[in-house]
Amino acid sequence: MLMRRLSPDSDPVDLAEAYAYPDTAGSPWVRANMVASADGAATWEGRSGGLGGEADRRLFSLLRGLADAVVVGAGTVRAESYGPARPDPGWEGLRAGRPATPALAIVSRTLDLDFGAPVFTEAGPGAATLVLTTETADPGRLRAAREHAEVITAGRDGLDFRAAFARLAELGRPRLLCEGGPLVLAQVAAAGILDELCLTVSPVLASGSAPRVLDGPSLPPPSRLRLAHVLEDADGEGFLFLRYVRKR
Repeated sequence: MLMRRLSPDSDPVDLAEAYAYPDTAGSPWVRANMVASADGAATWEGRSGGLGGEADRRLFSLLRGLADAVVVGAGTVRAESYGPARPDPGWEGLRAGRPATPALAIVSRTLDLDFGAPVFTEAGPGAATLVLTTETADPGRLRAAREHAEVITAGRDGLDFRAAFARLAELGRPRLLCEGGPLVLAQVAAAGILDELCLTVSPVLASGSAPRVLDGPSLPPPSRLRLAHVLEDADGEGFLFLRYVRKR
């Protein structure tokens, strides 16, 4: 069995170039960004933030700066106290010709959302928060959602992610960044539309009953990925940044 060592490169990496979206001629490209402990936990004490570090937070911001929309489940919005994306000085040049921030697209079947929360009321110009839900959502909650957000409905028994993401692309938001949580990401993968996984491996052991970065039924068959790159933080904290692209 032959293996090779991934030796550290002393030259700095241009992260905006390393993580640039491909040109898909307006079709959606779905990238996920997740963090996991060295033993596979996607959260610590119920939140993913406890697994990250400074380098992880910088990459998190960069990936948002490159995206047109950030897709996130309603449960993650509540657990992580999400607000709208805020402009970052490091985004200079990344968003030329686009709104200053990406829009959030919240996935919610029940529409149990606080429409008076900052995630809806404080979104920047051109980046109003969107809601992705099913065609069978409660009519009253659907009316309330439409009063406070642009709503995309797709699917009946569950959200049709393929159709919803195609609609986002039609609205000029083809570069999608899925931040989870694990339940949402598992559904995206099951739909066969996850193009890329950016996985931060945190140098901690968490144990416990935390979910993995995908939390859902087994995929039949397992999706095959190609390793695009491996990066290590230059601060010596021991974080690894893996980028996988779906084999086609």
